[in-house]
Amino acid sequence: MLFLDLFKNKILWAVVASGLSTQVLKAFASVIWEGHINWRRTLEPGGMPSSHAASSVTLATIIGLSAGFDSLLFALTAYISLVVMYDAAGVRRAVGKQAILLNRLLESQALRKRAGGEKLRELLGHTPVEVIAGGFLGVFWGLVFHYVF
Repeated sequence: MLFLDLFKNKILWAVVASGLSTQVLKAFASVIWEGHINWRRTLEPGGMPSSHAASSVTLATIIGLSAGFDSLLFALTAYISLVVMYDAAGVRRAVGKQAILLNRLLESQALRKRAGGEKLRELLGHTPVEVIAGGFLGVFWGLVFHYVF
């Protein structure tokens, strides 16, 4: 019976819908940068918009609307959302920039062979605009699930 309660959890479904729809939106956003829909983008980190920001802000929004914006639970989820967004635009973006530089260093055949031939993933984090766009999508999904479902 407890497992079936998961299917009734509106907050959980709001976060799942927010994250999945944002990942799918990345495939369509790739038209702007790549000239075509890139379905691989749905499974990759980074890019426009940030699904981490969207899902964490959805969680904070729907909890704020449900439990009150002065509640302890909202304060906790809002803080976690800020940490997630800071990490996406700060730490993970810096790691992506480092990967770009390391890949350039490894372009020589000798160095690449020594490193095992692996190319590092470069698109890991987000620009501030990608995080803000994800945040707006998060507010949208929180409002939709609170008022519609």
